[in-house]
Amino acid sequence: MSGAAVAGAMTPGRTATGPAAGPWLLGVRHHGPGSARGVLAALRAARPAAVLIEGPPEGDALLPLAADPRMRPPVALLAHAVDDPGRASFWPMAAFSPEWVAIRWALDHDVPVRFIDLPAAHSLALKEPAPEEPGEGPERAEHAQEEEVTPVVDPIRVLAETAGYDDPERWWEDVVEHRSPTGERDDGGMPPEGAAPEGAAPEGAAPEGAPGDALAPFVALSEAMSALREAYGDGGQPRDAVREAYMRIQLRTARKEFGDDVAVVCGAWHVPALAARTTLAADRALLKGLPKVRTDLTWVPWTHRRLARQSGYGAGIDSPGWYGHLFEAADRPIERWMTKVAGLLRGEDRSVSTAHVIEAVRLAETLAALRGRPLAGLGETTDAVRAVMCEGSDVPLTLVRDRLIVGESLGEVPDTAPAVPLQRDLTRSQRTLRLKPEASERELDLDLRKETDAARSRLLHRLRLLDVGWGDPVAGRGSTGTFRESWRLSWEPELHIRVAEAGVWGTTVLTAATAKAASQAAAATALAEVTALAEHCLLAELPDALPVVMKALADRAALDADVGHLADALPALARSLRYGDVRSTDTAALTEVAAGLAERICVGLPPACTGLDPDGAETLRGRVEAVHGAIGLLDTGAEPGTGLRERWDAVLHKLAARDTVAGIIRGRATRLLLDEGRLPEDEAARLMGLALSPGTPPADAAAWIEGFVGGTSGGGMLLVHDERLLGLVDAWLTGVPADRFTGVLPLLRRTFSAYEPGVRRTLGELVRRGPVPEGARRDDAAPATGGFGPGLDRARADAVEPVLRLLLGRSPEPAEAAV
Repeated sequence: MSGAAVAGAMTPGRTATGPAAGPWLLGVRHHGPGSARGVLAALRAARPAAVLIEGPPEGDALLPLAADPRMRPPVALLAHAVDDPGRASFWPMAAFSPEWVAIRWALDHDVPVRFIDLPAAHSLALKEPAPEEPGEGPERAEHAQEEEVTPVVDPIRVLAETAGYDDPERWWEDVVEHRSPTGERDDGGMPPEGAAPEGAAPEGAAPEGAPGDALAPFVALSEAMSALREAYGDGGQPRDAVREAYMRIQLRTARKEFGDDVAVVCGAWHVPALAARTTLAADRALLKGLPKVRTDLTWVPWTHRRLARQSGYGAGIDSPGWYGHLFEAADRPIERWMTKVAGLLRGEDRSVSTAHVIEAVRLAETLAALRGRPLAGLGETTDAVRAVMCEGSDVPLTLVRDRLIVGESLGEVPDTAPAVPLQRDLTRSQRTLRLKPEASERELDLDLRKETDAARSRLLHRLRLLDVGWGDPVAGRGSTGTFRESWRLSWEPELHIRVAEAGVWGTTVLTAATAKAASQAAAATALAEVTALAEHCLLAELPDALPVVMKALADRAALDADVGHLADALPALARSLRYGDVRSTDTAALTEVAAGLAERICVGLPPACTGLDPDGAETLRGRVEAVHGAIGLLDTGAEPGTGLRERWDAVLHKLAARDTVAGIIRGRATRLLLDEGRLPEDEAARLMGLALSPGTPPADAAAWIEGFVGGTSGGGMLLVHDERLLGLVDAWLTGVPADRFTGVLPLLRRTFSAYEPGVRRTLGELVRRGPVPEGARRDDAAPATGGFGPGLDRARADAVEPVLRLLLGRSPEPAEAAV
């Protein structure tokens, strides 16, 4: 068949009369509303005795569930290996998928329906495909739709180019999606159940010349695919030959049982292979020796977003939401679409009137006429929405693409569908806690003082421990470890695989999380891993796992002599103690281990801070800060001189005073002591003066400055308020020799660039005015800068205190105490 013949066969408006006898091979494009309407029209006209569908035969037992009123597409068949749940495949179906339409028609008319593709037991056992082939894991959920993802030839693109189109999607819309099964322009959606397509006999009557015109598009598409396969062979898919051999065998079996009155719904690319004359022996030879694994299948909810091509789905489409609209619209699809767009934009507080809708419809139809299209397609409607409703901006148009063109629909599956016990327990918990899985991303704020919110938090943390990433903690109104938690939730279909994988640990979320935590504790080799696991156990409230984790933690802590590892582990333990206090969990054993770690850090940290290169010094500075915060949480309020805080202060004094310690660590230790009120301001000024003395190399002095006033610790405000320290820094900086200034400039720029613009401006004004003369006050030399007074005004501060107490919920201070 020549290229011209291909173009002629698929030219809009052409009809062909197919044979009255079956079997009828209905080649389709998966997830195509036009194909779905064509399949429905052909089935209504032909009324086959059996319907065969491309899909895993193990799913035959699940087909009756498609008629359950609680089953709402998009859904997918999920097949996974019993011994390795991570080896899985999906067969997604939307309401506008031809396969789904065929299944529903067969069930509604009590017609036997079967899947005839290669069994999942074989496809999951076969070697993983090369990167250019459709994947089988959750990242590339395969629906066995290679006619759209063939690496050697893309049939839709070749046919579009042959017909003179530069866009395959636009060609497919013109030829199929905007045409009725009889080849006429289609201004509506799916034909109503009681109506027969034009030119076909009504339901219940013996169709004369069936399937007649209803089969014409499939005849033309079959001829085109035959020509393409003659030119390009099998398209470079090595597994196609095996799959098609199995489908031919299943078709032979069905014909023996039902005669030729059989309809087959499969990818158009496979139609020529199914119609080919081969022997049963040759087909069986292709299937000989195929590997096999035990599999389980079930229905799972799917999403329009996961049907989209950009999600990585091999047989994906560009606009599932748009295709769903074309399929569901009873009439006037463009007018109804523009109304949907207007409603969306109005919900986002954009001014869109009825006049906008009317004008957008007119513009879309005019563009379609100018471009020679039978009906305004997605391109015309999008251009019209951009021009009329979005005022030429692509910003609101992005919202339209995300919410409507792609869509956020999430299907539903009835409880009677098979599921692993863990999935059933999770479903019960979701309903009890009113946490409905949703495809769209949403924020969830929890107040742990409320029992329901605390239970939600435990469930989400347990799922994270099981690698079921339904929710991720985010920074919200409350910080970590307080009575508030914030989560970002988004349910993806692939999480069903994660749940199946986690099912090996237990039949409920609680028992599975407990078993996995105990296993991880036994296998962990790093101290930080065990401390992080202890934190997770407290967050997830796993009382049976915590003793096992604590024993592993004590063993690892006793054997690990690396101060860096101990310093990395202590902050997690401190946070765990804080979580335990919030969640009323007994953390006595954890407190004992944390105190022991802190003691060992106090002993081993000073020697570890000497002889470090710049990168090592920066890493250890971060650990010093983290340990400082952790000890603030661990200090039990022992008698003065005996508590953990006093021992840590002694360590910081050692670090601040030793010349052998890296400058950035000495500067940070000095700053931490000053902030805690454990170091007089005069002593801090003395240490700065020593660090910035002429005998100190400029690079070391700059590192000390970064440790003292760098980062987000408010060093800029400290320099604004304490002009002695600012003067020391200014005097040192102006005294750095020119040949060394270039070397310290990057470090200084990194330090001071982190300050707020207002702070930098104030520091610049203070430096420009120069130092305050000895014995004088700033207000004697110049007015205060940037809103800062010359000193502390106690009367004004006392006036603010009652308001602060009211905001913090504190009782008013007694009058005599205030005096």
